[in-house]
Amino acid sequence: MRILGLVLTVLSAAGFVVPLAAPASASTATWAGPLSTRGRYIVDATGDRFKLKAANWHGASGTWTGSGDPADPANNHAGEVAYETQLGLDRASIDTIIDGLERLGLNSVRLPFSNEMVHDSRPVPDLAANPGLHGLTPLQVYDRVVERLTARGFAVILNNHTTTSRWCCGLDGNERWNTAQSEQQWQDDWLFMARRYAANKRVVGADLYNEVRRNTFDDPNWGWGNGTDWQRASQQVADRILTEANRDLLIIVEGINWTGLPIDGFAHGRPTLEPARTLSHTLIDSGKLVYSAHFYGYTGPNHSGATGIGETHDPRYRDLSPQELRDTLYRQAFFVSAETGKHYTAPLWISEFGEGRGTTDAASRAWFENFVDYLAETDTDFAYWPAVGFGNDGWSVLSWDAAGHGTDVLDPADWRGPAWRRLVNAPSRTGQVPRAEQWSMLNLDYADFQESRAVRAQPDWDSGTRKGACPDGQRLVGLAHTGNRGLCSGALATPSSYVVVRDESYVDTDWASGYTKAQCPPDHAVVGYSVRGAAVSAVLCGRSPTPLGRTGHTVWFDRGDNRPAGGLGGDFASGHYKGQCAAGEYVAGVAYTGRVGSSRTPDALLCRS
Repeated sequence: MRILGLVLTVLSAAGFVVPLAAPASASTATWAGPLSTRGRYIVDATGDRFKLKAANWHGASGTWTGSGDPADPANNHAGEVAYETQLGLDRASIDTIIDGLERLGLNSVRLPFSNEMVHDSRPVPDLAANPGLHGLTPLQVYDRVVERLTARGFAVILNNHTTTSRWCCGLDGNERWNTAQSEQQWQDDWLFMARRYAANKRVVGADLYNEVRRNTFDDPNWGWGNGTDWQRASQQVADRILTEANRDLLIIVEGINWTGLPIDGFAHGRPTLEPARTLSHTLIDSGKLVYSAHFYGYTGPNHSGATGIGETHDPRYRDLSPQELRDTLYRQAFFVSAETGKHYTAPLWISEFGEGRGTTDAASRAWFENFVDYLAETDTDFAYWPAVGFGNDGWSVLSWDAAGHGTDVLDPADWRGPAWRRLVNAPSRTGQVPRAEQWSMLNLDYADFQESRAVRAQPDWDSGTRKGACPDGQRLVGLAHTGNRGLCSGALATPSSYVVVRDESYVDTDWASGYTKAQCPPDHAVVGYSVRGAAVSAVLCGRSPTPLGRTGHTVWFDRGDNRPAGGLGGDFASGHYKGQCAAGEYVAGVAYTGRVGSSRTPDALLCRS
């Protein structure tokens, strides 16, 4: 083996491209899929922590010629031969590139694709370093890359990076999931991709859309219920993926990247994940949600990263002091993993960040060092952008020149190397992660929100209303006086049967005198509710397979908040009065005033244990 290694070294030095043989097994191959979440951590099929240490192997989401910088718009000239394949495949074999990813201490890859790539039936041009890919379509090349990555032990996260095969972040049709295509097409493409890799348990995630941002006329929003509502769209496609295509996938939702006109005097900025604090996602399968955000030094909380537009008064992240940077990062994204026991608690994946090998600017270098240290300190999952590039002065951590000679971020000449080593070798939680209590928000603002497979399988239990139901395994623990929001938690085996209650047929004591009380039968807990406008219509009671306690008390919330100390669950109905049962209790009934069609807002809960 030493002689063979010497021969390979000599050949490489002489200018020959020498693909390295794939190792028999990768060090990352000891984990078992599928992945899920427990509190702020991602875990594998055995319940062990699986930290995403990833890089973005991009290329399939855009077009490039293989002869220059993939970020250069000139590479999209009409008449040029366009590659929709992962970068580097014309210069190094798939396994050589994977060798590099493994050498850098990574265990996972974010693999961008465009919707255009999914439908492109043209064969890719010759990829000299991978002759076996000749004649395949871009999607078939993507298949081969997925197969080799997962065979080598890497986790793969599918990332819908762009709609059109153009480089992102301008007015190019990629601003939103539905800017250059219908939302229906976007959903259909996701179902296709999720089904395509469903048998491969190391394809672990669906990263729904990259850097949602403003187009010429419209901003994305979080919770308005319209066609530009990213929270609504991501919630709906996530449930479709889990129920119709592949229930094993992690669902990764990135915050909003940009709203408003980036000009001084106009409201603009990067909402990122801040809206999730008051309106989070509740998926039909608990333990599948991961939140995501991107950070680059040249952008800022109110800076798009562009030059010459007029954001003269808005600092970039690299302009912030170390403490200002930490405070800003926490407010915009890191709170979702740092604050446990909330409806928005989830693993955080910083799925893009990076800096250039050729960067000489002191502020940019300091930003990178500080950001890496914060990632390490908070034990946060990450994916560097990009994995593969050209030449030695770009942003990539792996690169090959036209002759096939490679280098990486561990090169002694690369100033990023020490920070990279600190990041991938940082102390991290490992081993078994105990199951954490799940808190879930119900949002009946605009439509049904039934996040229970069992309830969805039932007939329409209150026709003509908007209905909400807790995920299987949870029960209702909180309700808002107005605003139609609810909070679910606790442990309740999937009910053996359901009862819809609209009146006082099951009331056993006058626990809210003078109010109409919808109370569940014995051994039933409220698992759902329905509304007409702001008026309560009915409660859905699920029968527990085991007896439930009958000791109870009334929680009033018509004139102020009435929630247990400690704030477990978080503010699930911001701006509205809320009532919530204590830990270990369940909602056995809801009291309200008025008639159907009048106020009929919920005023009190019967909490029992």
